[in-house]
Amino acid sequence: MRVETHLPLGKVDPGIRAAEISLDLTTVGAQAELVERLGFDGLVLTETKEDPFVVMAVGADRTERLRLTTAVAIAFPRSPTVTAMTAWTLARLSRGRFTLGLGTQVKGHIERRYGMRWSAPGPWIREYVDAVRAVWRTWQEGVPLDHRGEHYQLTLMNPLFDPGPIEHPDIPVHLAAVRPGMARIGGQVADGVRPHPICTRAYLEDVLRPAVDAGATSRGRAPEDVEVVASPLIVTAPNETELAKKVSDVRARISFYASTRTYRPVFSHHGWDDIVEQLSTLSREQRWDEMEALVTDEMVHTIGVVGTYDEIAEKVWRRYEGVCSAVEFSLPVHGPEDHERLAEAVRAVQRGF
Repeated sequence: MRVETHLPLGKVDPGIRAAEISLDLTTVGAQAELVERLGFDGLVLTETKEDPFVVMAVGADRTERLRLTTAVAIAFPRSPTVTAMTAWTLARLSRGRFTLGLGTQVKGHIERRYGMRWSAPGPWIREYVDAVRAVWRTWQEGVPLDHRGEHYQLTLMNPLFDPGPIEHPDIPVHLAAVRPGMARIGGQVADGVRPHPICTRAYLEDVLRPAVDAGATSRGRAPEDVEVVASPLIVTAPNETELAKKVSDVRARISFYASTRTYRPVFSHHGWDDIVEQLSTLSREQRWDEMEALVTDEMVHTIGVVGTYDEIAEKVWRRYEGVCSAVEFSLPVHGPEDHERLAEAVRAVQRGF
């Protein structure tokens, strides 16, 4: 199983995921080099507080082997041509190690954070990926740009703005997904699907993976050519006493997810609708302190991957073996003394048990 990690390296806290922490941008290059030395297969960054394309460019310049992925960048605020250019540049810089990971975002953010008009995200992202690939095809093959769709009319590419062919033009595209509709679209047009951390193994097996496979088959593609990359909610600590504290922390995060409409299909799949309704009521009433108590041990251990440092690598592998081809994984790193422990855990997940 391929193993990726998220910047900043070694920030594993069920209450605060790495994606929510501001990076010290002056250390990105050194962190990327360390990730490579520790044996990880890839490095990812989510678009929250930094531009992931800029950060991946730094990582590409300082590494030789790592696969570098925007997991994920928000697609719709960017023109497909702008995204195509950025990815083309990163593919050149990384010598073919860049993966374009895209997400759609929810209506409130598209309208009120990005100031754009909302449209159904499924058809929009399908056309978006097709449009990006049309631009790439023009640059690589020299054919006229001719994408005509509902959202984009792309028919102009002057020589001045055409970077021309590159050595590694087959840039993989990944799409974020929670619901089966988006997973199906990922199977149709993408090279990979990245489920949200809330997605359990049962939901992946019963809902998302079949949707990916159906999407691929509908376009005459082989389902096995579309990888599924897990980004688990890891709950870990050096011993059982410390682990119990982490388990308590993660309940609050799960209660937030459960109260959010986007993630409800996962909870419904496990028969937790009554709990979800109670959590939604408490959330609307802003009774945040009462929400955590409704999250059961079963929910914690089904959604999160829970174990001590000695156990967690095997538990991550067993959770996703057979349903995902890659996984985002890390352990806390407080100093150089933790590096070998993390490197061995990475090797364990890669080779399996």
